[in-house]
Amino acid sequence: MRAIEICRTAALGGHRDQCDHCGHLEISYNSCRNRHCPKCQTLRKEQWIEARGQDLLPIEYFHVVFTIPSELNPLVLMNRKVLYDLLFRAASETLVELAQDPKHLGATVGIIGILHTWGQNLRDHPHLHCIVTGGGLSADGGRWVSCRKGFFLPIRVLSSLFRGKFLDLLKECFQSGQLVFPGHLSPLQDPRKFETFRRPLYHKKWVVYCKPPFAGVQGVLQYLGRYTHRIAISNNRLLTIRDGQVSFLWRDYADHNRQKTMLLKAEEFIRRFLLHVLPARFVRIRHFGLLANRNRKDNLSVCRQLLGGDKTVVKEKVQPETWQERLLRICSIDVLSCPVCQKGKMARIALLLPYRSHSP
Repeated sequence: MRAIEICRTAALGGHRDQCDHCGHLEISYNSCRNRHCPKCQTLRKEQWIEARGQDLLPIEYFHVVFTIPSELNPLVLMNRKVLYDLLFRAASETLVELAQDPKHLGATVGIIGILHTWGQNLRDHPHLHCIVTGGGLSADGGRWVSCRKGFFLPIRVLSSLFRGKFLDLLKECFQSGQLVFPGHLSPLQDPRKFETFRRPLYHKKWVVYCKPPFAGVQGVLQYLGRYTHRIAISNNRLLTIRDGQVSFLWRDYADHNRQKTMLLKAEEFIRRFLLHVLPARFVRIRHFGLLANRNRKDNLSVCRQLLGGDKTVVKEKVQPETWQERLLRICSIDVLSCPVCQKGKMARIALLLPYRSHSP
């Protein structure tokens, strides 16, 4: 929270620039670079998308979403790292296992998993967005197996297997003492009460759905741009901050996806926002199957050969880019151009040290 509060203010220091053409002076303060900050994701997001664009194959890609029942939300909030990890494991194992089954695809697919923890109203709503290759490598690695056009895997089977894996792993976490039960959750420390809480979840419908395939590689890239580095709420959804209350736009999916305005007390707004600050060093974008980090390069090379694509091209070594050059190339934003005369270049003339207020 502190990082977001002082982002691009004198507290972080900065620099003074002057135009070499018209003499215009401008002060720029440093950004916090926190991954939860709504102002600090653009360049990082675009760099990540550019890198992932090199991994895409000329095939269909599917978007599969895994959601857990709301009854689990209080337990997840108190055990975020353990249960977010469990969500990744249950979803990825479900996709890999079903895809490898000869009754379905009979191949190893590639998966990018992206954790989101919020709903449009900023309440806790942990779910996993997965981008999955519409096909994969056969068991012997000698051929590419494509899924049926427009169809990936049966949703009911995905949901049932995901539910079973998640709840079985949840029981393992309980038995190994990885879970904590503070406050109103304390009765669940009793093994019998925990089992009474867990067993009925086998009979609930777990929401897993697969959207239609993306419209080509560009569709995947556009999706990645919208979802990968998102935070709970962006600045453009905020409407007013007045009299200790915050109003913002949200979509009510239960009411035909209508856009509405929500008004919250500032404290409640901040509380909801902070629900979605991830545990330290937690990785919220992960790769599985063909795209697992350890073998991704070799797997993609084999896939391209089997699909008749170009062979891997060895890139020539180039001089490292400055962040200004990278921002211009990827986002077409020239921060060195003078905002007044549009002719000169802004050059640094002074460094501004971080400002530390001296509180009593």
